[in-house]
Amino acid sequence: MLSGPTKHVETADAVMLYIVAVSVLLLIGITVTMIYFVFKYHRKKGHKPVNIHGSVLLETIWIVIPTLLVLSMFYYGYTGFRDSRIFPDDSMEITVTARMWSWDFKYPNGKVSDTLYVPVYQPIKLLMESVDVNHSFYIPSFRIKEDVIAGKINYLGFTPEEVGDYDVACAEYCGLNHAFMYTKIKVMPGVEFYAWYEKSGEVKVNDEKTEGNIQ
Repeated sequence: MLSGPTKHVETADAVMLYIVAVSVLLLIGITVTMIYFVFKYHRKKGHKPVNIHGSVLLETIWIVIPTLLVLSMFYYGYTGFRDSRIFPDDSMEITVTARMWSWDFKYPNGKVSDTLYVPVYQPIKLLMESVDVNHSFYIPSFRIKEDVIAGKINYLGFTPEEVGDYDVACAEYCGLNHAFMYTKIKVMPGVEFYAWYEKSGEVKVNDEKTEGNIQ
């Protein structure tokens, strides 16, 4: 954790660790306090109960502290979300088309592939739309996910920093073969990517031959 193929991985994992740490501390604190009260205020039968008056100080503390903790979680989570919505001017725009049950990726030069090829360290801006039902574009290794909706273009940005192959899945139930709606994102060195990008040929995309493109 705290390292990965994009900077967003560090942010997402740090937020998760922070939330888990706060939750564990609260769990321990509440459990210890509960056990302490069980023994401290344990009384045998026949004991006459006495009213316990409220404390403004304690009530203020247990309202203010949880509120600050929740706001801090929101802030750290929002910073990660905001970063995925920042698109540098030199971003490569790739159109993503989702359908039951496959993905198409169209590049600025018109090339189409069923696998997402990107150059390392290149900011990427995905323009995503569905041609049928709702889908969700999810790259687990990048910690990013965005719904892909029919009739609406959604956006998602990232900058890959490690060469490699990463799974792409649909995270929104979309019918019978939803579980098989997988593809890959291949992060390549710049030289290899542009050699692929500028090459033409015939490729099989979604079980159909497409002229002038290459997978």
